Formats: sequence, structure tokens, C-alpha cells
Amino acid sequence: MIALGHRNQEIAETLCLSVRTVETYKARLMEKLGVRNRAGLVQYALDAGILD
Repeated sequence: MIALGHRNQEIAETLCLSVRTVETYKARLMEKLGVRNRAGLVQYALDAGILD
């Protein structure tokens, strides 16, 4: 959902999570993948074939 451009608030509402939880998950994901921002996550998703 991040790579598709959804805001943290939208993701939280869709997944029934708090915004803080979404932010924490996003930060951990970025750290594990070695990317610095949302654009890096999108590029990773494209390179990995997660997005077309």
C-alpha cells in the first residue's frame, strides 16, 4: 500500500491499525531493505516485481 501511494492514515484505517503502528512498520521495513524514503520503497517494489 505504501508503494501504491497510500498515506499512513489510509493504511491504518484499511488494516485496522494505529497510525503509529504503520509508521513503525514502515520504518523497520525501510531499515531492513536499506532504503531511505518512500521513493526507495517504491523502487524496491518495482525491482522485486511486487508492482508492475
